[in-house]
Amino acid sequence: MNASLTLSNHVRWHLRCERLCASVEGPAGTEESWTRVMALKLVHRFPQLSHFSIQRISVGPARLLSTSRQSLCVACLCTSAGRCIRRQGCLRLQSNCGIRSLTTTIVREPSFVASSSVGLHRDSVPRFQLTLLHRPTAAEEQGFQQRLGICSSSRQVFKLLHSVEIISDTMAAAALHRVAEVEQEDNALRDPTVLEKDTVRALCFQLEQDSARLTDGGLVSALLACTRLYLDPWSTLMVRLVSESQTRLDRGQMSVDELCTLGQAMLAIEGPGGVMLEQVMEEIQRQKPAQWSLAELVAVYKLLQGILGEDGKYRDLLNAMHTHTMTVTSRMDPAAVSGLLSALVTLNQTQAMPLVISLCKQAVRHVPYFTDEELTDVLGALMHFGHSDHYFVKAMEKYVPTMAFTSHPETVSKVMQFFGRRNILSPTVFDAVAESFVYRADDYSSSQVAQQIVAFGKLGYLPPNAGQMFGKVETILRTRFSHFQPRTLLNLLHACILVKRFPVNFVSKVFSSYFLQQLQEEDTIIERSVLAQLTQIYITVKLECPSYEGPRLLPKYRVKSFLMSGRSLETPVDPHLYNSVKAGLVDLLGDRQYFGSKVLTPYCYTLDVEIKLDEEGCVLPASHVDEVYKRIALCIDGQKRFTTNKRQLLGKEAIKQRHLRLLGYEVVQIPYYEFEKLQNKSSVVDYLHQKLFPHTYRLSWWKLN
Repeated sequence: MNASLTLSNHVRWHLRCERLCASVEGPAGTEESWTRVMALKLVHRFPQLSHFSIQRISVGPARLLSTSRQSLCVACLCTSAGRCIRRQGCLRLQSNCGIRSLTTTIVREPSFVASSSVGLHRDSVPRFQLTLLHRPTAAEEQGFQQRLGICSSSRQVFKLLHSVEIISDTMAAAALHRVAEVEQEDNALRDPTVLEKDTVRALCFQLEQDSARLTDGGLVSALLACTRLYLDPWSTLMVRLVSESQTRLDRGQMSVDELCTLGQAMLAIEGPGGVMLEQVMEEIQRQKPAQWSLAELVAVYKLLQGILGEDGKYRDLLNAMHTHTMTVTSRMDPAAVSGLLSALVTLNQTQAMPLVISLCKQAVRHVPYFTDEELTDVLGALMHFGHSDHYFVKAMEKYVPTMAFTSHPETVSKVMQFFGRRNILSPTVFDAVAESFVYRADDYSSSQVAQQIVAFGKLGYLPPNAGQMFGKVETILRTRFSHFQPRTLLNLLHACILVKRFPVNFVSKVFSSYFLQQLQEEDTIIERSVLAQLTQIYITVKLECPSYEGPRLLPKYRVKSFLMSGRSLETPVDPHLYNSVKAGLVDLLGDRQYFGSKVLTPYCYTLDVEIKLDEEGCVLPASHVDEVYKRIALCIDGQKRFTTNKRQLLGKEAIKQRHLRLLGYEVVQIPYYEFEKLQNKSSVVDYLHQKLFPHTYRLSWWKLN
């Protein structure tokens, strides 16, 4: 055959070459190798063929290939070489521009589409091809993912895509995910024009054209990435990906991880009531959780978290998952621990406390390695389930001083909220946060400022730099007063008075009719706990700030008792401890009539025990109103009135005893840790005698019949 071909012969040999290339469908083997060799021989024998483009090469399961900016010759396309094998290099294949919209069909197809390649704006972007001829190795995929993870902008992602020679469909989907991550801001894209970038267009065009040839993992990952980029669900790309996903789902061959990825995508598109999502969950429920990998367990938890596991619909599945998860918590990394705890909170799995405890133990190892977001979720979960671990607290005490100045403001605030909510007093943590607060307060939102100060007030702790810290609080209140929500502001000011910091300059605003009206608008009816806070601020100003001359709190906004269910400003007396003390008082005083129990004072505080004395120091019956010279307030303080790890009264108990003294009571404290040491009735009587009447020797002299 003459090597010099007419145009018709060119076309015939071109078609023959195309048919040979199109026969490459299955895994590499003898037939495929022979086909490659024949195609290569044709090109070498008839070099003119390199000037002709191949319109389509139909291949098997897809891999997405990005070559260099130059188009490859036919020899490159028909062999497994990662570069051109011709000594003189590839002859450039010219192509026209192809333009498409992400939310519509293609406006103009490229004139050169070799093995589903895409040429956009000539050589301005890489050409992407779906083929099995150039499979990236596991090491190449891993390296790409690592480099992708450090990209902090979409431009860096595009630059990475231009730099690699081979990418799979899952790698391409991962690139779209990374673009979404760096561009997302408040449920939208920071820069929507990123979707018009040529590289994004090229990727999406290829995914649209060859959706049927994507791997299951690449298909569902690409679909999820598109939802994260907020593409129109009715665009051609999305419709094709969803349609193909439905086809794969109907086959019933997807892995659990792929099902979860598809479920997340359909959750974003259809919401929790979607038919396709329901089918995904049916497939997952057919699986056995005991056989799932750790990654699959985490994926299913996250999917259920999004669905919210309505009405106990997936109770059996969750219980089986909890059982299996208990056996693998020791292998969980920080992201898995945080993700599972967050899911358990959303699903309100209060019956899974053994799992929560196990996850908390694993969290101890990861405290220094959690991201700010992960640590925030962990702390939120522990607060939700009411759990704290001694070793976790110790780990936090080591970590917080290193992060207080650099971590996200929300994370620092969550740390303080955790310690405050769990009544854990750690001077190490509180001092570090107090020091950082002075320098970082301007970075905090009004709610974050309040969360941190409320913790100090609740635990009744003043750091060494209290003056600087509360000076900063006053500056913030003065410059950002209008930024605070009414309840947030009230919580902040109330926390201040618990630790003897009196916000006199702002009390007048709190007592104003305008502010009280704002409180009422928030809740329609102001809660009793809110009125109690207002009342205690009013009493504090009256007792401890005699120079205050501003408006007073109107009587209709005052409560009569701080002791109430829920958010009480007093801790109810421990019944067991109270009964033991009461028995000892009867033995000491000779009769039950000589002391009153749970006595409400005119200043809203409730006394555990009240003992009245006359001017000579004799004990009066509790019913006596006249001739009372002295009143003893016995505070029977159980464990709940102290911080959990130190013998320090909570802020609300400290202010109560402080106010009782200002009101003229002699406050006698009976702490649980002293009383529990008493072995018998005699030691109890001696202890109470020493507490109540330390300077008296004959008890009979102190009783008045």
